[in-house]
Amino acid sequence: MTTGLQTIIYPVKDLAAAKSMFSALLETEPYVDESYYVGFRVAGQDVGLDPNGHAKGLTGPVPFWHVSDIEARLGALVDAGAEVLQDLQDVGGGRLIASVKDADGNLVGLLQDPAA
Repeated sequence: MTTGLQTIIYPVKDLAAAKSMFSALLETEPYVDESYYVGFRVAGQDVGLDPNGHAKGLTGPVPFWHVSDIEARLGALVDAGAEVLQDLQDVGGGRLIASVKDADGNLVGLLQDPAA
């Protein structure tokens, strides 16, 4: 089951410049501000900046679908013809992510938060 698109991750080359721009755009400071990731939360939407995104194969912003069973959704996407771009990874605190590329080159992210 999915709870919808709630996160978008932007690959960035200059984290400081991107953080400044998104702070101005969103009119808020980040809730996560680390050298490997900067995250903003506005109106129930997470916006992330990933300075390692280009090295992971991200060519632009990636929408992340929040799901309850990431392994099942990832398997279903692969069975439907998607190519794994980033395999299942725990990014901290039990939050799991993965991303795939469809036949047209579109990127699709999956995100599963730990059970509350």
